[in-house]
Amino acid sequence: MKFDAILFDFDGVVIESEYEGNAHIADYLSRIGHATSAEHAMTHFMGLSGRQFIDAIESWIGRPLPEDFFAERAAEDARAMRDGVGAVDGAIDFIRSLPADLPVAIASSSSHAWIRRHLDHIGLLHRFDGRIFSGKEDVPAGRGKPEPDLYLLAARAIGVDIARTVILEDSPVGVTGALRTGATVIGVTAGRHCVDGHADRLRALGVEAIAPDYDAVRDLIGLTPA
Repeated sequence: MKFDAILFDFDGVVIESEYEGNAHIADYLSRIGHATSAEHAMTHFMGLSGRQFIDAIESWIGRPLPEDFFAERAAEDARAMRDGVGAVDGAIDFIRSLPADLPVAIASSSSHAWIRRHLDHIGLLHRFDGRIFSGKEDVPAGRGKPEPDLYLLAARAIGVDIARTVILEDSPVGVTGALRTGATVIGVTAGRHCVDGHADRLRALGVEAIAPDYDAVRDLIGLTPA
């Protein structure tokens, strides 16, 4: 291995929630009179949370979001929590193949409840239990992605030097913060949300290593196939 630990983003890197969530947003906006493609939503809203997320959508539609947007999002989140969201192609096998003594962690903007539910759904909760870090809950308000704080917290908590760590990220917001840590950053474009031009957007932000699938991740981190 070239690295001492791996930090995983979650939505879009481990599970396909970025695709499902942005497709739902595009459908909602189109229904209220603002024609929006899933590709547009994935390009402009992906990876954002809190006020940044709302501001980006309201800037696109040119007006405040209707109140029922929040109820619809809550209903969609509840459906996802009930039914579970599937894994990005190759993610499960890749994670299961990692050496048992290799430190790994999740560093995600999502809540602990969301992350744990879907890790359990795809059978990987045991691998990350106790090493899940949430930008919503574990860093001060306003210090989530694209700030570097969440990744630095995760590295400290699992006892590794961030400079000897690789971060797997998929969104422009995520890679912006990851690159500020001094870690090696791999842009993972294996998810269904990574439309044409996505890899180029990550490269433009400074990501040198792009992995279109988990075989490429394996090669980039120097992991010998089992």
